[in-house]
Amino acid sequence: MKVLKITTENRSDVRKFFINHWGSAEMVVSSGIYNCSELDGFIYVNEYDEITGLITYIIRNNECEVISLDSTEEGKGIGTELVRVVEDIAKQNRCEVISLLTTNDNLHALKFYQKRGYRIVEIIPDAVQKARAIKPFIPLIGNDDIPLHDELKLRKVLT
Repeated sequence: MKVLKITTENRSDVRKFFINHWGSAEMVVSSGIYNCSELDGFIYVNEYDEITGLITYIIRNNECEVISLDSTEEGKGIGTELVRVVEDIAKQNRCEVISLLTTNDNLHALKFYQKRGYRIVEIIPDAVQKARAIKPFIPLIGNDDIPLHDELKLRKVLT
């Protein structure tokens, strides 16, 4: 198992991963509209060279924003390793903070990130409803039957 940078050689596999797991490579969040298959990032591949984890990010000024993080095998450290790699990239690029957005129903992500030093810094009311105007197939009900309405911004100060 290894972490590889997303390159032109594996970008079509990245696109397929997004389509298979999310129905689309397009991410609509309050910070922008992104084609995740075109962003910088890293993949985690298993011994069969199958993608089992993926992270994408953008760097603006002194901030790195994680746009997506996925792992198909929970509890194996894949997400932790991918986040660590992006935090290292952010530090190399002299970013002061790393941030991300998640939805109000994503309790798993909230737990994951807070355990790794991220703090909730903002709630963006009705952000998901605004995203539905652009991407109508975003569900009304999310994880644990929680209605999807808001985004939460998490941030970690890099030292």
